[in-house]
Amino acid sequence: MLTGIVFPGQGSQYVGMGKSLIEAYPTARRTFEEADERLGFHLTKLCLEGPEEQLRLTYHTQPALLTASIAFYRVLTERVQLNPIVAAGHSLGEYSALVAAGALAFGDAVHLVHRRGQLMDEAVPAGQGAMAAVLGLDEEPLTSVCAQAMEQTGEVVELANLNCPGQIVISGTAAGVQAAAALAKEQGAKRVIPLTVSGPFHCSLMRAAADSFGALLDETAIKDASIPVVANVDGVANKDASQIREALKRQLYSPVRWTDDVQAMRRMGVERIVEIGPGTVLSGLIRKIDRGISTAHVEDEATLAEVIELFSN
Repeated sequence: MLTGIVFPGQGSQYVGMGKSLIEAYPTARRTFEEADERLGFHLTKLCLEGPEEQLRLTYHTQPALLTASIAFYRVLTERVQLNPIVAAGHSLGEYSALVAAGALAFGDAVHLVHRRGQLMDEAVPAGQGAMAAVLGLDEEPLTSVCAQAMEQTGEVVELANLNCPGQIVISGTAAGVQAAAALAKEQGAKRVIPLTVSGPFHCSLMRAAADSFGALLDETAIKDASIPVVANVDGVANKDASQIREALKRQLYSPVRWTDDVQAMRRMGVERIVEIGPGTVLSGLIRKIDRGISTAHVEDEATLAEVIELFSN
């Protein structure tokens, strides 16, 4: 059975993530210690003890999730032959995927996503941006809704995350998102759910952050990946270092095309996907995209044991 691996993005974090694996496995503990050393602050303590409002800050959340995900990945790969043929991650999770695929060194990735979080946080003043999940409208009608809202208000609102059929996140100014939400309901959306986020991610308001971050990416060593990594920006799997770098530059202000990512993995023959990192958000989305793909996940000792058993049968 061909296997793919995926890594979660912002929103999956929680205080205490990784605790059981840090306590039980030196590899997990060393991974967190490596992150602490590279960042110059005690990320491990923040992950294990909180407070939650500090962990939720974008520039803390991103390195925390990446570190937890890679710690889990390292522990898992010491115990089973995963042999994945492809990797992917949702937004921040794409960096975890690139570390797992050998394109990015872990220490460099932790530094990158910490700075990425800072730049995203600085791009739009607090309270001026917003995001909302729209349920029950497909990409084409929702794109029209956003265009109409922008024409009416002069405010920015765009598609940000195409998570699965019938679940798309929009992003922009608070006024733009509010106008698009009202129009989406008129067009038949079942629900519009405002998201608790610190900024309007994956839309054109992040271009300033992307320019600064692009310079940092150019200074960072990126190698060809050992297995293809599916890019969020276009749903294309590739191993080429230059293409990876360009996709990461665009990712900050472009929609996360998660449905396309999963469909690309399926076309490669993937029948099983293991989600590695806190939570099961991606596993839920994958089942909505393609029920023919089986899912498993690793985030603690219990789920680690389940995946080890799965791969030993």
